[in-house]
Amino acid sequence: MLWLVLLVITLGFAYRWYKIRRILQVARQIKCDIKAYPLLGHAYLFIGDGESRMRTFERLGREAIKNGGLTNMWLGDNYFTVVVDPVDLEVILKSSLEKDDVMRFPRNLVGGGTILAPVSLWRLRRKVLAPTFSPKNLNNFVRIFSRQSSVLAEQLQTEADSGPFSVWKYLTSYTMDSVCETALGVNVNAQKTEDEPFLKAFEKCCILIAERMVQPWLHPDAVYKLLPYHEAFESSKKLIYDFIEKIVKSQRITIKENKDGVNKNSSDIETFLELLIEGSGGDQGYSDLELQEETLVLVLAGTDTSAVGASFTVSMLARYPAVQEQVYKELVEVFGDSDRPVTAEDLPQLKYLDAVVRESLRLYPPVPVVARKIVKDLELPSGITLVQGCGVLVHIWGTQRNPRYWGEDAEQFRPERFLDAPLQHPAAFIAFSHGPRNCL
Repeated sequence: MLWLVLLVITLGFAYRWYKIRRILQVARQIKCDIKAYPLLGHAYLFIGDGESRMRTFERLGREAIKNGGLTNMWLGDNYFTVVVDPVDLEVILKSSLEKDDVMRFPRNLVGGGTILAPVSLWRLRRKVLAPTFSPKNLNNFVRIFSRQSSVLAEQLQTEADSGPFSVWKYLTSYTMDSVCETALGVNVNAQKTEDEPFLKAFEKCCILIAERMVQPWLHPDAVYKLLPYHEAFESSKKLIYDFIEKIVKSQRITIKENKDGVNKNSSDIETFLELLIEGSGGDQGYSDLELQEETLVLVLAGTDTSAVGASFTVSMLARYPAVQEQVYKELVEVFGDSDRPVTAEDLPQLKYLDAVVRESLRLYPPVPVVARKIVKDLELPSGITLVQGCGVLVHIWGTQRNPRYWGEDAEQFRPERFLDAPLQHPAAFIAFSHGPRNCL
């Protein structure tokens, strides 16, 4: 009996080696001076908290820059080519649209939602989702963002006189309120509620997903389901879906009442959820579950990432008083001493502020890396051929600090670079990704 067990194990390893032998040939062509261990690969570097994991991603990005644009990363026996060269990235992002298998873990939360869906489903979903991001619809949401910003300003003002404080909890609450009102049509009042349940559950799921993605010993479902992480994830996920399910059912009723002329007090602003219901075909379109998945994608894409981007921008303004003063002068030029709400027409006039935000996103992209899968052999301009089955780590953080395209001052915060000259390459700034599967 023992010989049979040993035979099965041996055959298993042999099959796995046969399957990745071409991937190993790719890895041998690419330099990486960061130690990888058998079975673990580089996964040992990701043990720790979120800040520690980010330092590891930064290290990989710098390694790729040092090596001319490419390096290797192994998560267990899962291989990724790390790319920071815009020329190579443009080819990858325009031709390899499938998300890597490691993205199945966030997919456990959002299901078939557009942001993580397989390409066949993504094409169908994106056709419905894209029209909801029309300039007209987005302009209608400006008044909501402006009103929620006023609440944020009041919250920050109460802290401003008490010395240094973290803006993170205020910005996450602000983005949650703004996104939920525009996407779902409800105000969860996260800014005025301590430990708002929906926000808390959402943050818990995001933390658990991030930890699982980079720790291969947590990848097998059979193992993960035995651990307390699984129960914590499922309970938080249930709270999230129960919350959104009620809203979806309520919005269907509201839309029907509006059409029948029953509801005389409907808002003149259509939410993303309403637009999705109507755009997908009304009662004959998306199911309740599909609507829940898509609205959750909007919350996922709009809440945490917006809060991260805003937090770093605020930090940069605090660190560079001269930049802060220039932003203030521009605001005075546009608004004077008025405390009127911001309108969509004001935004194109805030050119320096736009440059400040872009420079902050360049140095500190809210999504520092994304993972794609090579489904067909792909030759890169750099001369390397990525074979079927390779994972690609699109290293946004490293690409946007690559001195070859950003100059010797690539590590410096200098907003003027976005006003002085056009980008050296279209894929040099990819905070919102690039190619057909970029952010809407």
